[in-house]
Amino acid sequence: MAESDRSPLKRFVVAKKKISTIFDQLLEYITEGADFVEGTYRNTELEQIATEQQALVIRGYTKKLGVISEVLARNHMKVAFFGRTSNGKSSVVNAMLWDRVLPSGIGHTTNCFLSVEGTDGDKAYLMTEGSDEKKSVKTVNQLAHALHMDEELDAGCLVRVFWPKTKCALLRDDLVLVDSPGTDVTTELDSWIDKFCLDADVFVLVANSESTLMNTEKHFFHKVNERLSKPNIFILNNRWDASASEPEYMEDVRKQHTDRCINFLVDELKVVEREQALNRIFFVSAKEVLNSRMQRAQGMPEAGGALSEGFEARLQEFQCFERTFEECISQSAVKTKFEQHTIRAKQITETVKRIMDDINIQAADKRINSLKERDDKVDQLDYVRSQLGLLTEDIKGKIKAVTEEVETKVSSAMTDEICRLSGLVDEFYSDFHPSPQVLELYKNALHKHIEEGMGRNLADRCSNAVNASVQNSQQNMIENLKPLLPSSVQCQLHMLIPCRKFDLSYDLNFSSLCTDFQENIEFRFSLGWTSLVNRFLGPKNAHRALLLMESSAQIPRPLATTSSAPNIHALTPENVSQEELMFSIGTGLASLTSKSSVTLVLVTGVVWRTIGWRLIAASFSLYGLLYLYEKLTWTTRAKERAFKQQFVDYATKKLQMVVRFTSANCSHQVQQEMATTFARLCQQVDLTQKNLSEEISRLTMKIDQLDAVQHHSKTLRHKATGLETELDSFIKQYLQPQQ
Repeated sequence: MAESDRSPLKRFVVAKKKISTIFDQLLEYITEGADFVEGTYRNTELEQIATEQQALVIRGYTKKLGVISEVLARNHMKVAFFGRTSNGKSSVVNAMLWDRVLPSGIGHTTNCFLSVEGTDGDKAYLMTEGSDEKKSVKTVNQLAHALHMDEELDAGCLVRVFWPKTKCALLRDDLVLVDSPGTDVTTELDSWIDKFCLDADVFVLVANSESTLMNTEKHFFHKVNERLSKPNIFILNNRWDASASEPEYMEDVRKQHTDRCINFLVDELKVVEREQALNRIFFVSAKEVLNSRMQRAQGMPEAGGALSEGFEARLQEFQCFERTFEECISQSAVKTKFEQHTIRAKQITETVKRIMDDINIQAADKRINSLKERDDKVDQLDYVRSQLGLLTEDIKGKIKAVTEEVETKVSSAMTDEICRLSGLVDEFYSDFHPSPQVLELYKNALHKHIEEGMGRNLADRCSNAVNASVQNSQQNMIENLKPLLPSSVQCQLHMLIPCRKFDLSYDLNFSSLCTDFQENIEFRFSLGWTSLVNRFLGPKNAHRALLLMESSAQIPRPLATTSSAPNIHALTPENVSQEELMFSIGTGLASLTSKSSVTLVLVTGVVWRTIGWRLIAASFSLYGLLYLYEKLTWTTRAKERAFKQQFVDYATKKLQMVVRFTSANCSHQVQQEMATTFARLCQQVDLTQKNLSEEISRLTMKIDQLDAVQHHSKTLRHKATGLETELDSFIKQYLQPQQ
């Protein structure tokens, strides 16, 4: 059914349903927006995207909208009927309801405020002010009896009458009709207005057409007009059926009443324009209309019974009043009940839109900054990785060069120190004695002296230069890798990589090196057989020759008759050794002859022939004296010198064997020191790379969150725009004047 075909009251019902739906959607939207803003504000990764104030504002809207939704659910159209006592207010209400709902007629005077509203149940009941008890009401007489029997009711109390909607069509459209005591029964008009009139949409002044408007009636509505801005007021001149007895005066009386009512509405109250005032003034007979409608409800003719002349005109005028009233109250109620809520809803959506726009802008700015920061971090990470690879190869080459340089330097220095070993040994002084116990102590002290002395000399020649080279290389490493580290780490690099003096450990381990040294400090005559053999054949051949001679002396000579062949065959090994010995002796004699030995022999022969045995005796005497001299001079001091000389010869050979090992050990120490420094630096670089990777991951997560915030804020803004569109449609359809 089209809206134009329905009762005007349906307009309010439809508008209420629509605005309630909009506010339900708005409340759901604001709740979602409040959760979003609060979640964004509390997210520590999204600082300064949403503020606490924004979260509090939107959260406050949820409470306000909840209250408004409750008010909308309770809102209804309200018409209040006022007038003097017995002017027929209750009859007008009953006539509009098409039934005797309120007590009326002779003996029934409304002594308190009565509101009539619909109930979905099938039983009528009433509720008094201050009580939740539902008192059953089956008939009008029972209602009248209940009202008069309640002594606590006075003119300022409200009794709510709930009438089944199935029995009265007017109550189906959220309309509440309020009947009142006469305005002439109390002086507490202000309290009436505050309590019952401020939310009324239409006021109906029920006047008695048999008299003029009284000052009490005018005074009440003047007060209403003071409290409300241009209230909607209808004036019903009731009991107009009395004019039927004097038809010749009816028009004049009607005109007098009309002029007075127009002056009251237009000139005194100024609530309506003059050209519209006639649409607010009606002449009716509520009692006739009620009786007619009740007869129709019982299936009887409407015009049946004792009705005065002109009833049809009065009935039509009452029906005209009802239509005008319904149109007026519907438009007025929609405007008064929903306009402010609609304006408030638009303000809320506009505020939320601004908040969502601010969040979207902040998120967009943060996203751009985060993208830029992430790109910088990615570039920085790529740079660190590429530079670390290049620097690693370069530093490895430098470490190798430094270690080779150290190895060469230490090898050269150690060779020089070996050449000076005799001087270092000569510097050693300690108690010397040929006994084994003392010799052992002497050796240990000598080992310690040589190891400390060579270590000190090598340190003096190499350590400072090596330390300077190592520190320089370490500093170069730090300077090369320093740009790859963050500034905070660069400032603390001296603490993370402390600069300390590097000392080489030469560790000759001299005691182990010379552990198999065997000294020979027994007396040896310089012209003795052993010395001569050593002198002519050399130590190695002399030792072999002496051993051969000792073994030959122990073998008995063969007999002359013994065949030589077997002997020669049996002594082939000895013969071979003798041949080697003779070859060595011949070589020595040839060496002696090649120099001056021949001359000496010739001179000796000449002297022998010239002098004879005297020379021989003199020679033996000289030989003996020489032996005696050497024997006497073979003291402990001489033994020590011989010991040192033997030790120098032995140690020189041993040290020459470990030169390469010692220099390699020193270069390895340098390599370890530099590699350790480089490893520490690389550890810091690796930590920097790890931090950069974690920062990139964090920024990526933050960018994703910002994307989600932007998307959500845009979605919420679009929802707000949609709600605004619905509100604008509601305003255009229900609140703006119809063209």
